[in-house]
Amino acid sequence: MRLRYDSRIQEFKINNQITAPSLRVIDEQGGNIGVISLKDALAAAGAKGMDLILIVPGANPPVAKITSFDKFRYEKEKELKKQRQVQKALEMKQVQISLREAKNDLLTKIKRLEKFMEAGHKVEILLTLRGREKSMKGLGREKLQEFLGMITIPYTLTQEIGNAGRGLSAQIAKK
Repeated sequence: MRLRYDSRIQEFKINNQITAPSLRVIDEQGGNIGVISLKDALAAAGAKGMDLILIVPGANPPVAKITSFDKFRYEKEKELKKQRQVQKALEMKQVQISLREAKNDLLTKIKRLEKFMEAGHKVEILLTLRGREKSMKGLGREKLQEFLGMITIPYTLTQEIGNAGRGLSAQIAKK
């Protein structure tokens, strides 16, 4: 079985890879042992059958923890996975409308927008203007205001209506 390497997990120095002469050592329960020499820290980790992992190399003195490296790596991967899930949940979704769309088409897009908001996403509403419509930004602004008025879920405007590329845009999020 081939192990997958995740480059987002930072490399930690363990045991004999550590070069600092003295370290602030934390035991497996999270208690502070204190500042001790590298030799004593390695001996304490070896006596418990665990690894010495350099956690904060930039501190003065560097901070190391006595724990099982496999368990430590597993917890870090789990933490990273949880962060990615939270980040994915806060993705920006986009709904595009045009100046020529009929009311029924707008109602269909309102349903999709409300589904996105119920799932916890922020939504960007993009009103695209094509050709001669670009000279009618005032009419486009009114259409976007009308579309925002049709939304039944309470929301907050996170970005006011403004120019965006080929038209106008606004961003909303559920209250």
